[in-house]
Amino acid sequence: MQLIINKKGGSLAVKNGRFWVRVGDQEHFIAANQLKSIELHAATKVTYEAIYLSVESQIDLQFIDRKGFPFGRIWSNRFGSISTIRKNQVSFAASTAAPDWIRNTLIRKIENQLTMVKVLNDRQPNDSDVANVTSIKIKSYQTKLKKYQVSDSYDAYATFRGLEGACSKNYFAFINKTIPALYSFTHRSKHPSRDMFNCLLNYAYGMLYGKVEAALIKAGIDPFLGIMHRDEYNRPVLTYDFIEVFRFWADYVVCHLCFQEVIYPDFFDIEQGNYWLNSSGKRILIHTFNDYLSEVVSISNLSRSRSVHIELEAQKLASKLKTFT
Repeated sequence: MQLIINKKGGSLAVKNGRFWVRVGDQEHFIAANQLKSIELHAATKVTYEAIYLSVESQIDLQFIDRKGFPFGRIWSNRFGSISTIRKNQVSFAASTAAPDWIRNTLIRKIENQLTMVKVLNDRQPNDSDVANVTSIKIKSYQTKLKKYQVSDSYDAYATFRGLEGACSKNYFAFINKTIPALYSFTHRSKHPSRDMFNCLLNYAYGMLYGKVEAALIKAGIDPFLGIMHRDEYNRPVLTYDFIEVFRFWADYVVCHLCFQEVIYPDFFDIEQGNYWLNSSGKRILIHTFNDYLSEVVSISNLSRSRSVHIELEAQKLASKLKTFT
């Protein structure tokens, strides 16, 4: 279970050994063993006792910024597994095996984008010609990615980024042609967001980043030691590499909300042309995306929730690093 406190004046404390949540005139008690993570948003409060109980109970306590990204988190001072994983992680990042892992990650990402094109086209069959053209273009870049011969890691990553960028440009152009006109956008704008669609998507990505980073830490992997996304000061760059396979889940949820037309312009605050989700918009997106991640799906013949599949993927990488020589 995940606890999210995002209403102004909300607070988290401990009373009689349980978490005590107060929002306005309402209060709730939650046992620590019922929680896996806690998210605190702006204008909320937390006590020392609540932090202590979170750490002792191995609950991921995150502080979320207005873009949906965890700008800080509190966890035990112990990683989730042995230090051998992190020692080998350094060697792996500099090895010839790293570009192949990145290549495979991007191939899987592009495959998921192709699936999304098909899903969206099924909703709008009149755009089948556009969908076919988009799929052909994306597959051509995927083929180039598969056939690329790695001789130098630096050059390989530059090529990978170019091919992935070209795929994504065609992918999002197709999405823009498919979703209702109210949510149309001219291009992908990250930070700041320049329209409703990008604002929703960026916030959903932020939520996903938080879950991915937590899964890496739990598996004993250092999220700050990147591979294709090179080390940046105080940036969890491995999270940017690892998340690529799962991005289409956020894409799907945002597109689904747009097709349902349950997102309205008054769900956003606009400041100098920049879009920010307000509390009403956050409530719908957070609830919908968390429900989606909680759904049980079969991947590689294993039925688990999408959130658990992220953790299993992190464990798979940890096992690879543990035995890497």
